[in-house]
Amino acid sequence: MTDSTPVSDPTPTSEPNDAEHGAEPTTDARIDLPIEPGEWQRVSPKYIVVDVVGWLIFGGIMTVASFTPLWIGWSFGWILPVVLGTIFLLVIAFTPRRVRAIGYALRDDDLLFRRGILFQRFVAVPYGRMQLVDISRGPVARLLGLAELKFVTAAASSGVLIPGLPLERAEALRDHLVAVAETRRAGL
Repeated sequence: MTDSTPVSDPTPTSEPNDAEHGAEPTTDARIDLPIEPGEWQRVSPKYIVVDVVGWLIFGGIMTVASFTPLWIGWSFGWILPVVLGTIFLLVIAFTPRRVRAIGYALRDDDLLFRRGILFQRFVAVPYGRMQLVDISRGPVARLLGLAELKFVTAAASSGVLIPGLPLERAEALRDHLVAVAETRRAGL
């Protein structure tokens, strides 16, 4: 049996006779966010290079270190480096798709941040709760003209980091968020 209710409609659906039979109304599992598709801002495609370089360095160090059992004479010591190398190559292969999944949207009362493919994360940071907006740049990101924008709020687990922004956009976004946060805090 198919349900004719649209997937993005979060209202409960039930058959007319469900209440008579004691059945609970069902709700759809999809999250309906009030964001138009064009409003999401993606990070720069150059961030793929930054992420790949980071994984190559980390993966190379870990794979070389995993040869230790082989060097000390363990006959099956080759298994760990092969498994780790394969895992790191798979992570690097999926990096372009992971980077395309990172985005943010400026709404009236908050900033909405998303990331993830299989395990998705959506975080809404209210403008009035922002305590610090910080820009940081690593050496590879600096070479490519990119920056990371970090928001800190009073809650310890609500820090949001938007990587891969062009420096000019990161500075403009920081200035805008600080100005909006100041006006929202003044209204508290």
